[in-house]
Parts: sequence; C-alpha cells; structure tokens
Amino acid sequence: MCGIFCCIGKKDVVDKTLEGLKSLTYRGYDSAGIAGVKNGKIILQKEVGKVELLQKLVRQDHIELNMAISQTRWATHGAPSKKNAHPHFDQHLSIAVVHNGIIENYETIKKKLIAQGVVFETETDSEVIAHLVAAYYQGNILDAVKRSLIELKGSFAIALIHRDFPDQIIAAAHECPLIVGIGDGETYIASDPHAFAAYTQDALYLNKNEIVVVRSEKIEVYNEASTLVERPLEKLSISGTDVSKGQFEHYTLKEIYDQPSSIKSALLSRCDEEYGTAFFKDLKFEVHELMAIERILILGCGTSWHAGCLAAYMIEDLARIPTQVEISSEFRYKNPVIPKETLVIAISQSGETADTIASIRELKAKGSRLLAICNVHGSTLVREADMSLFLRAGPEIGVCSTKAFTSQVVLLSLFGLMMARMRHMSKQEGLHFIYALETLPDLVKEVLTQAPLIESIAKKYARYENFFFLGRRYMFPTALEGALKLKEISYINANGYPAGEMKHGPIALINEECPTVALCANKMTYDKLLSNLMEVKARKGPILAIAEKGCVGLDCVADDIIYIPSTIDELAAIPTTVVTQLLAYYIAKERGTDIDQPRNLAKSVTVE
Repeated sequence: MCGIFCCIGKKDVVDKTLEGLKSLTYRGYDSAGIAGVKNGKIILQKEVGKVELLQKLVRQDHIELNMAISQTRWATHGAPSKKNAHPHFDQHLSIAVVHNGIIENYETIKKKLIAQGVVFETETDSEVIAHLVAAYYQGNILDAVKRSLIELKGSFAIALIHRDFPDQIIAAAHECPLIVGIGDGETYIASDPHAFAAYTQDALYLNKNEIVVVRSEKIEVYNEASTLVERPLEKLSISGTDVSKGQFEHYTLKEIYDQPSSIKSALLSRCDEEYGTAFFKDLKFEVHELMAIERILILGCGTSWHAGCLAAYMIEDLARIPTQVEISSEFRYKNPVIPKETLVIAISQSGETADTIASIRELKAKGSRLLAICNVHGSTLVREADMSLFLRAGPEIGVCSTKAFTSQVVLLSLFGLMMARMRHMSKQEGLHFIYALETLPDLVKEVLTQAPLIESIAKKYARYENFFFLGRRYMFPTALEGALKLKEISYINANGYPAGEMKHGPIALINEECPTVALCANKMTYDKLLSNLMEVKARKGPILAIAEKGCVGLDCVADDIIYIPSTIDELAAIPTTVVTQLLAYYIAKERGTDIDQPRNLAKSVTVE
C-alpha cells in the first residue's frame, strides 16, 4: 500500500512516471521511490516524504529511463524510512519490485530464504517478493514470478522489473487493484486508472491471480493456470482532467465547498415528481424483486459505515424494512445467517476497501444479491457487485471524506424513498421528501456562508485535547462522523456517542477541559437531548451546539451555538455534517496539522 504507477515506452518516461505518482498521493503516503533498467543495471532513487522531494533527487541525478516502476508507500511493516521505501530489491540488485497490500506469510518465506543465505535489508514484508523471485530465477523471469506467486499468501498487487529484461514490466494482482493502460507507444500500470486517464482511455483491469507482461506496445495476460488468454480492453469512464485546489488552501476545504454541486449531481435525474418517488436508470432490479426484499444488510467501513447507519434509520422509518448495518472489518469474520430475500448494500467511496470486498465475496458465495454504492467506475467493488449506484461526487483528493459522505447519504435517502413508495408511503409524502432533498444544495450553501463564524469558534476550541460529540436518533451517526473528522485531521481524541448513554459511564469524563459538541437538529428528540446537555453543564463541561434556527431553550445551556437552516429529521444530518466538517478543518488549521494528508492515514484502505 498505497499507490503504484509504472510506465514503459520508447523514450524517457521518468517525468511522466513521477507525475502519475503525484496523482496518487491523495491516498496518503509516507515515502516514495522509482526504479528502472538502463545499460543492464537497475537505476533507482527513493526518499521519505513528499513525491516532490523524490522528483528533486531524480532531477539532480539526471535519471533518464525508457521504463520505470514507482510507488508511494503507506507503512504497514516497518517504520517510514528511506530503507523501507519502495521499490525493493534482491541482494544482487537484479530485480526491483513495488508492492501494494500485505504478504501474510512473509515471515515463513523470509526464514526459508535466510536459511539459504539471503541477506535482508529492510523491515518490510514486500522485500521477500524480490528475494523469492531471485531464488527461482534461472533465466526465465516470467517463470520465476509465476512460481513465486504460488507461495505468496495475502492481498497484493505487484510490478517487477529485471535488469536482463529492459523491455518489459511484469505485474500481478491478487485481491488488490491493478490496471493496465494501453497508450500510443507507451503502456502504463497503476493502482488507480485516474493516474493514466490523461494519456489513454483504453484499460485492462487485472483479475484475481492474473499476471501480465507489459511492453511499450504489447501486453500478454496469463490466467491462474498460466495460460495465455485474450482479454478485451475496456473504455474508462473517467477523464484526465487536472484536479486543482483552485482558490482554496487545501483540497479538503475545496471539497467541503463542492458539496452544493456534488449533492445536486447525486440528485440529478433521480427524482420522479410525477409519482413522488426516486428513479435509478442503472438499477436493474425488477419491481417484483424489490417488492420481495424482506431484509437489508448494509456493509461499510469508517465514513461509509456512518452513512450506512443513517440509511438504516431511514429505511426502517420510511419503508419499514428491517435493516442491519455491519462494520465490514468485523462482519467478514462472522458466520452470518443471511435469510432469503435479503439485499446486501456495500458502501465504499473508492470501491477498493479490502474488508468490504472480502465481506461481499463471502456473501456472494452464500447467494446474496449485492448492490454497490460507490464513487469510482471500474473499481473492484463495482465489478463484483450485481449492480451499482454511483455517487457522482467527482474525485475526492483529501484523505478525510467530506463530499463523498454527503453524496452517500443523499443516494441512500433516494433509495429509501423508492423502497418506501413501493410499499405504504403516499405520493404526497414522497413529494414532501423530494422537496426536502432538492432544497439541500441551498441549505448547504447557507451553512457555508457561516464559515467565518465557525472559524472563530474553532480557534476558541482548538486548544482542547478531548471532545464528545452527542446526538440522538439521526444525530447519533452524525455525531460519529463529526468525531471521526476531528480525529482524522486535527489528531484530537473525539468520541461520538448517543446522548442518552452518557449517564451510563462516559459522563465521568466530563470536566472543564472536555467540550461537548451537541448535535441538536433532530426535532423528535430535541427535548431529551436538552436534558442530557443540562447534565453536561452541571459538571462544568463546555458545550458547543449545532441547532436549527428557532429552537427554544438552548441558549441558556450552550456556551456557543451554530445555527443551521431547518429541514426534515431524516436529512438534518447533511447541514449538520457540513458544520462539523468546517469545525474540524478550522481546528486542524489552527493546530497546524497536515489537513489533506493526515499522518498514518490512507485514502483507499486496500489492506485488512
């Protein structure tokens, strides 16, 4: 983990490789490196920190290559260091390899190789790949790679070069994304097709256990049985448009401000006012299949799980369908009972979340129908799902999710509306819900106008090291998401909690140095939440409230209040979340953290 980009052509490809690598840095990383073959030698450079530092070193060394492999690393085995950065090499410096994922049995392989006299230089699991291939190499590099892959266990995508084969890169994928792009006289390999979309729209997504030999104008694909196979190319559904921060200081802030347009995009052509329902042209279920659904299971990790929690409240409220939400990383180790007529909804912004993909593979094996909610066409989740609904949020570069979350909530709200209208919800109720959805972009714009106020409040609260985010009903998952944003980008300990549970233990932590962010925008539970805040106030805890305009009784309890425009309870999470996003952003800015690429985090979590 975390980003691979390779290029092979008939002229120097170093600059293009480094630019491709830069396009993957949104995933989060701690080091970067590049290697290629020239005059029978492996040429290499790697560095801790930003790709720009690597680029500077490459230019200082005047490195020119007709083929190059590169990677941005997010540390799993071994600390971030120049030594542990990719690419990794065998002890004769004849092989270089970049690797995403985890080799689960690397210790066993490492002990075997050490017994054969191999000397290891790093703390990584990835280094064993280079040494293992070198141990099997007897003049045929493809054969050595094939034999090595049989021994490896885990999830991985690799790209490998050998000094004796300056005209080719060998790549392989096992439960980890890797895509080949076929250009004009150049061929690319990347963990995300966005990295080469500016150069070509012709791509080949590697399937599980496939190996590809890549040359500048030719590729050869081998299946799990080592048989050469013909694979048709696919057209990318993304463009190579440059993603810019524009006038904003950080991508994260830009993406917060993108939300009026990203929400509008999620709604576009999906509201059917004639019938007061939602319509998805990409949803291929027949009406009788949707009517037959008796239970829904939602899977996700992190922010996607929070969106799923909101969806579960909504689907049960509106459509009266029992809905279960599971954290993918826990669910995959259960032996679940999946009743017939259960619909599985898997949520992942990237479509590459390893735990979610592992979970849906288990469910597919049990015969479940799978609907993916995703932002990336051609991702692993999309390719494995029975059908998919796309967020249309556009590229999200900041590691912490902002616009993808609100788009997920909107899309799931539309799905809940559709299911409700197919059951007992009246057309008038459906139209009322559609109206509330269609006003969201303007409500978010109104929240964004309060950014200066939120920034001033953030400066007041930035010194604290512990926070509680409290809410009830729809505001509870919103509290979880708000706390996560603060944790991710400001490195503050923040806990989202159901307000009614505070008295069952956590209230012991409340004091003058532990502020509570109270999410008050749920009309049904407002009075109960107010009582909970009285308990916090009695223990001298500072309170920052986020509440709808016109609420009564809060001003004598809260130290600070940020008002949001009123909407229905089911959708109040969206304007509330925009406030918590801005709050987290401005607190992080005040504390001087790396907002777009927070420490220790990766955008696309492709390891378990």
